[in-house]
Amino acid sequence: MATSPLHYCTRCVMDTTDEDIHFDIQGNCNHCTDFITFLQNHRYQPKISEQKWSLALQSIKERGKNKKYDCLVGISGGVDSSYTAHLCKEYGLRPLLMHFDNGWNTQEAKENVKIMVDALGFDFVDYKVDWEEFRQIQLAFLKSSIVDLEIPTDIGILGANYEIAQKQDIPTIISGGNFSAEGILPLTWGYHVKNDMKLYKHIVKEYGNIRLKKVPTAGFLDNFYIKFIKGIKTYYPLNYIDFNKDIARQFLIDTYGFKDYGGKHQESIITSFWQGYVMPTKYNMDLRKATYSSQICSGQLTREDALQKLESPYYELEKAQQDKVLIAQKWGITEQELEKYLQLPPKTYKDFPNQKGFIDFFYKLYFKLKR
Repeated sequence: MATSPLHYCTRCVMDTTDEDIHFDIQGNCNHCTDFITFLQNHRYQPKISEQKWSLALQSIKERGKNKKYDCLVGISGGVDSSYTAHLCKEYGLRPLLMHFDNGWNTQEAKENVKIMVDALGFDFVDYKVDWEEFRQIQLAFLKSSIVDLEIPTDIGILGANYEIAQKQDIPTIISGGNFSAEGILPLTWGYHVKNDMKLYKHIVKEYGNIRLKKVPTAGFLDNFYIKFIKGIKTYYPLNYIDFNKDIARQFLIDTYGFKDYGGKHQESIITSFWQGYVMPTKYNMDLRKATYSSQICSGQLTREDALQKLESPYYELEKAQQDKVLIAQKWGITEQELEKYLQLPPKTYKDFPNQKGFIDFFYKLYFKLKR
């Protein structure tokens, strides 16, 4: 936890609550500098981006020709994935929609999934994970005290996508991921080397002592096999349009009767509680800083507005107490046990065996050879 006064970036709203942050002589941090550099080649550009997406669409349709579905689209009940599903209808694609149900959906998320599926008329798969096994996996991550409680869900979604795509012979996966609000995220705040099964298996074995049998996973080798051997490609259409999440949310509300569930990732009970309450209080990490900083760099938010937004509390204390009761009950532990685990010393991926170095080396080599 930080004990000295915070040092803020002069361009975005990241600060020294991130242990890996550093600043140049102008006071700009490495996160926004890196993201702005990245955006030079990946930022939405009128006409140019549309032309690139038009070529991608042609490829998706051609690869899916004579197949029942030309793409697989995950839908969570959130804005990004729901708007992506809407775009598939607009673009004339034939997707299979899939919802990864890990047992933590809010009522609003469930309603939104149904609203979009019914309105769009696409075929739909509700992928329900084995709750008992998934509960034990999540408890292992809780007991480990790693900040990344969402790794089992992230790896599970990837594994489920690959499983369904292969079963249904679907050549393309379309994702609602996008740069506009997700371009900045310190690695210690969210270990987004999502296919690191070394870290995943270590935590499950060390703190859960359970065998992985039913919950889907996808590690580095699975990722390599799917992408380079099976040739299943993934596209992110929101990066090819002038995507603004607030505008997209209102469009979904006006067009489909979409239910507004609140802030980023609050369509999940556990994600909302963990990111909104546990991360700021236990780990001294406010994910809004990363989200707002991404939006500042993308030109969707001013730094002044972001600082004003940060003055309001992320999570109401009364709601946090209510959620603790619900979450402890669902996990099958007492509130006292939950509180005990929340009081353990905070850890990040750096405190556990991992494959980050190997995975980073492989992808750097791959992109170098691809040039």
